[in-house]
Amino acid sequence: MADDERASKIEIEHENKMIRRLRILVDLTFAVIAQDNDMTLELGWEHVLALKGAAVAMFPGKEETFDLIYLPRFSRLLAERFGAN
Repeated sequence: MADDERASKIEIEHENKMIRRLRILVDLTFAVIAQDNDMTLELGWEHVLALKGAAVAMFPGKEETFDLIYLPRFSRLLAERFGAN
């Protein structure tokens, strides 16, 4: 295997690892917001914003992607949970 191929493979493996980590963070954040009886709407949004910060730190420049993929999901959850927008 050439050095370029090896480097490419390592880069892809790293990105896949980061994607798995992000999925875990998203699932955990979703579960905490959905199940924590002491959660408030404001605290829920703080969790979402913290998650977004972590996602952007892992994937710089992908803030719009987060907004398109995850923000609607969390907005629906918070609206259903607290009867608000």
